[in-house]
Amino acid sequence: MSSPLLFIIACLIWGSTFWAITLQLGDVAPAVSVVYRFGLASATLFAWCAVRGDRLRLPWRAQKWMLLQGLASFALSYVCTYSSEQYLVSALVSVLFALMVFWTPLLNRIAFGTPITLSTCCAAFVAICGIVLLFYQSIGAALQDILGGGNGHFLLGFILALVATVSSTAGNALVMKVREHSGNVMLTMAWTMLWGTLMVAAWAIATGQSWQLPTRPSYWMGLVYLAIFGSVIAFSAYFTLIARIGTQKTVYIGVVTPVISVLLSVQFEHYRPAAIEWVGMVLCLSSVAWALTSGARKTSTIASLSTTPSAKAT
Repeated sequence: MSSPLLFIIACLIWGSTFWAITLQLGDVAPAVSVVYRFGLASATLFAWCAVRGDRLRLPWRAQKWMLLQGLASFALSYVCTYSSEQYLVSALVSVLFALMVFWTPLLNRIAFGTPITLSTCCAAFVAICGIVLLFYQSIGAALQDILGGGNGHFLLGFILALVATVSSTAGNALVMKVREHSGNVMLTMAWTMLWGTLMVAAWAIATGQSWQLPTRPSYWMGLVYLAIFGSVIAFSAYFTLIARIGTQKTVYIGVVTPVISVLLSVQFEHYRPAAIEWVGMVLCLSSVAWALTSGARKTSTIASLSTTPSAKAT
């Protein structure tokens, strides 16, 4: 399958998954829905690997990194995402996820001492301005609600969504450690999803959450779509693109998906952003595109310099 087609598939699927998650809310606890989703996705991946004749066992030195990635990418991140969408429109959550492009260099700076470029800092400042405009009215209303004795659910959803983005960023950083031990993307995805599923299931049992099976057909259609398309197909396309065209170009998916998510929220969730919120979204997405473009230019420049013959070459 061609790279442009893989890019389009990933954008369309992940742009729609934020809305599809809303189909799973209300019947069971968010954590239980996460278990159903990634349990099904993991089983599908293991079955596919078995059909291909892959050896399913991996050594513990690889498993410990997959366990950590499962905790960050498929446990904490998705429990917070599902929980946040109980209080926030899915479009707003998707816009916050686009800001992972800024958490990544910050995490690399903290963990590895990698310098943060001036263009990234400038783009991050624009993104912060966009976030302020996007959430100014809603957070102000939530604070007034709390001061008036209310529960401030919107603010809780906002914090949960931010935690989800940071956790996903940490999970992405762990991908490289996993790849050092196994290059089988489908198999490592199966194991990381399984570890994430087991940890969320243990937490749901420990907290006494209900495990009833929903009866709404829309819930099960959403579950199958999120597990097969949103988890198996989209992640497979994403990792394949990274191998083919590199991270700098692949992460542009994070710019396109919020646009699709906003359009779906307007259509299906009756989301009607005010002018100030539209401006905030434009600033956020523009800042992400700016950061990614400047990063791609820098990578291209370094690559061209490294391939230029030395003055001493004969």
